Amino acid sequence: MTDRQFNEDKLVIATHNSGKMREIKVLFAGFDFTIISGTDLGLSEPDETENSFIGNAVLKARTAALASGTAALADDSGLSVIALNGAPGIYSARWAGPNRDFNVAITAVKEALSKAQSGDMRAEFICALALVWPDGHAVSVEGKVQGILTFPARGTLGFGYDPIFQPYGHDISFGEMDPNDKHAISHRADAFAKLISRCFTSKK
Repeated sequence: MTDRQFNEDKLVIATHNSGKMREIKVLFAGFDFTIISGTDLGLSEPDETENSFIGNAVLKARTAALASGTAALADDSGLSVIALNGAPGIYSARWAGPNRDFNVAITAVKEALSKAQSGDMRAEFICALALVWPDGHAVSVEGKVQGILTFPARGTLGFGYDPIFQPYGHDISFGEMDPNDKHAISHRADAFAKLISRCFTSKK
């Protein structure tokens, strides 16, 4: 849909992922509205039934906006590995199992790569953001950061697949990188820059 300026005094973030919530709050620092998490409102998350990051982000944001009566933002993101034909992709969280244990997911990626036997360690993180108002209007964007996979996992500063992803131009993983440095180059930062240019104009 076409762009729309966000003029509301509060924004619901449709996620129960504490790592994503932390990063989103940092990226929105300085804007004059209140951020509320879906967890705080007791909102349930819908099944991610779409076949793209943007499709799932819109689905989650629309569900939260309708349930809360407030504009909602949702993030759908994941790791895409070249040698695995884009997997785990939109199923990145599912690879972590029912307990969302990303040590399990990282092991699964390593095992899948060993079976692929291509030696290609290129990968990218993809982040789709969708901003949806209660009337159904939606604005969506997608951001990316490219790099290589590195094993064993390194660092405890990030979350998800961060410990095995080393962005191009750096010799440390996202798991080892200072959060402020990560925010400057990440897939989420790329997507936020695009969304802010389309929907947000004023800061405090």
